[in-house]
Amino acid sequence: MGQPAEKQRRATYADLEAVPPNKVAELVRGTLHVFPRPAPRHANAEGALQGELFGPFHRGRGGPGGWWILPEPELHFPDPAAAGAIDALVPDLAGWRRERMPELPKTAYFELAPDWICEVLSPSTEEVDRDEKMPIYAREGVRHAWLVDPIARTIEVYVLGEDRRWGPAVVYRDAARVRAEPFDAIELDLSVLWA
Repeated sequence: MGQPAEKQRRATYADLEAVPPNKVAELVRGTLHVFPRPAPRHANAEGALQGELFGPFHRGRGGPGGWWILPEPELHFPDPAAAGAIDALVPDLAGWRRERMPELPKTAYFELAPDWICEVLSPSTEEVDRDEKMPIYAREGVRHAWLVDPIARTIEVYVLGEDRRWGPAVVYRDAARVRAEPFDAIELDLSVLWA
């Protein structure tokens, strides 16, 4: 008989803090994930989408306002697998309705789950974004999630059901003009997201 597999040490927030600043790090279910900074197409899609949503929803210019739309916020959620441990996730974009979060926290992170998250997919992050982070967002009650793929030129829009499971994705492609939840008060021209 072989030797039993050695139990891997759970990463801690101290491990995350030790990651060099030129990397993106997340702590997911006790595993430290370290990624390179976003590639140009990823950065372009993230910045363009933030620009499209910031005016109408964050500032209320040409739209209803009522949101905080923030790039790369650090989210802290309790990790149910280990007492006192956290999941520290960094979505590319996140939004909170101001009725739920009237003021920004004074901490360097957010403990209140967003109402919306957006992950811009890349070959190095897609598996973690889909398979590891999306279930945590559902567990924490994030109502809306967008997965943006700047290479395939798609946006997958998910809405959380009452059972805390993601409903089927509505997929938009290429240069479509769409009204996507929760930002369906304005029409979004997807062509601005693709380099």
